[in-house]
Amino acid sequence: MNLNLSASVNIFKLLARPSLCLPHATISTFDDLPVPLNKLFAQNGKPADIKAVVLDKDDCFAYPERSEVYGPFKKRFEALREAYPGRRLLIVSNTAGAVSWDRDGKLAAEVQDATGVAVLSHQVKKPGCGHEIMSYFREHPETGVTGPHQIAVVGDRLATDMMLANMMGSWGVWVKDGVVPHQEKSIFSRVERSLAPYLIARGYSTPEPSSPFE
Repeated sequence: MNLNLSASVNIFKLLARPSLCLPHATISTFDDLPVPLNKLFAQNGKPADIKAVVLDKDDCFAYPERSEVYGPFKKRFEALREAYPGRRLLIVSNTAGAVSWDRDGKLAAEVQDATGVAVLSHQVKKPGCGHEIMSYFREHPETGVTGPHQIAVVGDRLATDMMLANMMGSWGVWVKDGVVPHQEKSIFSRVERSLAPYLIARGYSTPEPSSPFE
């Protein structure tokens, strides 16, 4: 079953605390991502010590159902790999690597081969896989990650990627426009474009990164 049960369950958390879906920073496309990411948060007066980056795939750095990096973003992707080498860069997708969708791990293997970046195999879809992400970084201490406040999550969805970041206690970077043309996006993606400004206008603010899983 490909229903995102994690998102369905966590919608109640979002209703109770709408600020969970707000990003710490917003960019138009992946190509606008500053490298290293510390510079992005410093622009907003928020000092950060980002040691690892969690990347969404679909409509973030790749076209949905494609394994390779979208052509115009390849240079920025390679810069990110250089800044966060080895295990410090991790792809977490609700398709490739999500056990309920990618049962045999074939998609994850294809993405890893195409990008040279590890793809997390996870039982729970975003936004509920924070514990699995933290387990990954604990298993790889060479990343230098000691807590979720040293991780930035980059993705195009508020209710999955940004909510994951805030539930973990990490930094969230929202890719507002992505790869897919606006008119071709899902109704959920189109609604989200106006959700963040709506919440901010009503006084909601993004939670500060912390370390709830330590």
